[in-house]
Amino acid sequence: MEASILDFVLRHINFHFEFKVDSMAYNTKLAERIRTYLDGIPKIKIEEKEMFKGLAFLVNGKMCLNVSGEDLMCRYDPVLEDEVAERAGFQPMIMKGKQLRGYCYVREDGYKSKSNFEYWLKLCLDFNEKAKASKKKKTAARKNS
Repeated sequence: MEASILDFVLRHINFHFEFKVDSMAYNTKLAERIRTYLDGIPKIKIEEKEMFKGLAFLVNGKMCLNVSGEDLMCRYDPVLEDEVAERAGFQPMIMKGKQLRGYCYVREDGYKSKSNFEYWLKLCLDFNEKAKASKKKKTAARKNS
C-alpha cells in the first residue's frame, strides 16, 4: 500500500513540475525569427524582457511584440482594430473579461508565411513610433547601428 501512495505522490509532483515548466515556455524559434527581423532595422533600441508569460520585445523603450507560448502577441494602433481582426490567426486579447483594443494574439497560421509575419511586425513597428512608453526601469539594451 505504501508503494502505491508513493507512486501517486511522485506522479502528482511530476505532473505539477512539468505543467509549471510548460506554462512558462514560449516558442524560441519564433523569438529568434523576430530577433533576426528586428536586428535588420537600423537605429532602433531593442530590449528583450520576460513578460506576459513569454518574451517581450521592447523597441525604443516601448513594448512592441511578445512571444507567448506558440502565439505572437502584437501591439498596434487601436484605430485599425476592425481591419486587423479580419486577418488569419487573429485572437483578441482579453484582460479581466474585456477586450483590450490595440493588442491581440496571432496563432501560427497567421504568421507562418513570410508575408504574414512581416505584416504583423510592420504593423507593430509602425504603431511603436507613436505609442506611449510606460514608466522606465533601467535595463540593458542593445542598439542596432
